[in-house]
Amino acid sequence: MELDRFDRQLLNLVQEDSGVTAERLAEQVALSPSAVQRRLRRMREQGVIVKVAAIVDPKKIGKPTFFIVSLQVERERPELLSQLRHWMAAQAHIQQVFYVTGEADFILIITAPDTEVYDELMSRLVGENPNVKHFTTNVALGIVKRGLTIPIPLDIDD
Repeated sequence: MELDRFDRQLLNLVQEDSGVTAERLAEQVALSPSAVQRRLRRMREQGVIVKVAAIVDPKKIGKPTFFIVSLQVERERPELLSQLRHWMAAQAHIQQVFYVTGEADFILIITAPDTEVYDELMSRLVGENPNVKHFTTNVALGIVKRGLTIPIPLDIDD
């Protein structure tokens, strides 16, 4: 899909606040509200906008703990990796999974209300996925920045 300058502006704006009205977006990008709605609908239909989500303040919902996990697998056979990926994708406490280079094969961002829930999740991960060789855990002591915004250059040449 070809994205023009208006599309790129809209994507930057809705990533910052997906709840902003089409009228407000129209003022910011110099289009009509109906043109904004058409463009956003087209980008959703074409898979550019994958999901719209609310970012929740952890302090307001019981202060869950964030765990950053480096995970190594025994073998990198495609069917074993696929099984592990599907398992991780199905777990509500696993927020993000990155397949990476380096010592680890995957980096996981996990949130849980406490260490007991985390420990149970990791016990199931190892028990249900025999290809998991080793994992190390870092516990986040505080959050400096959290988000999923991808900066989109307004000009294709940027």
